Amino acid sequence: MTRVAFIGLGAIGMPMAQHLAKPPFDLVVWNRSADKAAEFAELHGARAAATPADAARTAEVVITCLPSSREVREVLERPDGLLAAVVRGSILVDCTSGDPAESRGFAKTLAGQGVAFIDAPVSGGVVGAKAGTLTVMCGGGSEMLERARPVLETFGKKIVLCGPVGSGHAVKAVSNALLAVHVLSTAEALAALTRLGVSASVALDVINASAGRSNASQNLFPERVLTRAFPRTFRLALLDKDIGIATKLASEAGTPIPLIDLAAQLIHEAHVELGEEADHVEAAKVVEKRAGVTIQ
Repeated sequence: MTRVAFIGLGAIGMPMAQHLAKPPFDLVVWNRSADKAAEFAELHGARAAATPADAARTAEVVITCLPSSREVREVLERPDGLLAAVVRGSILVDCTSGDPAESRGFAKTLAGQGVAFIDAPVSGGVVGAKAGTLTVMCGGGSEMLERARPVLETFGKKIVLCGPVGSGHAVKAVSNALLAVHVLSTAEALAALTRLGVSASVALDVINASAGRSNASQNLFPERVLTRAFPRTFRLALLDKDIGIATKLASEAGTPIPLIDLAAQLIHEAHVELGEEADHVEAAKVVEKRAGVTIQ
């Protein structure tokens, strides 16, 4: 049995952890809300740890799936955190959509304790997490990835080594920057067409058979905007964080990205206007408000 500690039972983390709550894995979970970890453990036959250190004490693989690198640092460094008990020779796999620079720092700190590190953010949302079909973007050594692969394969269908530590987080940030651009541009285009008397559903039918199609036009807008459902699966606040990482990376690389910079500004404005709990697709509501139209 491979002993796995899973840290963070959020909207995506919980279904990811569910795939590990069966042989050949011996799973222990920890969550900042202890009652959620206790409920998970009771339902799935895992053990709920009292602290992150308790979770890591015997784990061969530790997975963190938290909102940002800030929370990862906290879970590592708190007095009863992972660094207090993580096992020499184990591996920490960070599935958080984090900051590459922070990841490199985590890797250096953990290496000092004889622990390997891989950044492994995921894409595919709650649906992909439940189905076990997530895309996993990894940064780190190939040998470490092969050690972690049996664990990653329980929830990931496509597992890609993107480069050294931090590369997975860099690719995830850029991917989510493109998501932001697609959501905003699709909303703007449909708002304009609606004002011109074109049905959004008709417009999407054409766009999705043409060059302008994207995941936003093919899935997000038909399922969430036109229906006015707006399910809360990925917070706008987290998209704001991710596109901010992308703009920071580009700045550090000396690469101008004016389109993504503008999208970052608009996403941040939507985040401020709609609040911490809004879903990322609800950014379309801000576009609608400014255009004085409802996309339909």
